[in-house]
Amino acid sequence: MDERLTVLSRRWCHLCDELLEELRPLAQELDFAIDVIDVDEHPEFEDPYGELVPVVLAGDLALCHYRLDIEAIRAYRRKIG
Repeated sequence: MDERLTVLSRRWCHLCDELLEELRPLAQELDFAIDVIDVDEHPEFEDPYGELVPVVLAGDLALCHYRLDIEAIRAYRRKIG
């Protein structure tokens, strides 16, 4: 897997847990690895993304936040090949 998605998350965040649960099988299907970063442990993400958690990033591109947007993930995969 060369391509990675990053999920900005927080502990005790039910939306984060739900998004990750839905994203894992999709990421496997589309051949993405997933990195999870706790925003509370990485303050550099607080200003740009703190109020939007959970956030799915592809590099610097935010693909979705709050809820998983499956079509946005699929469209990104189609775009990058």
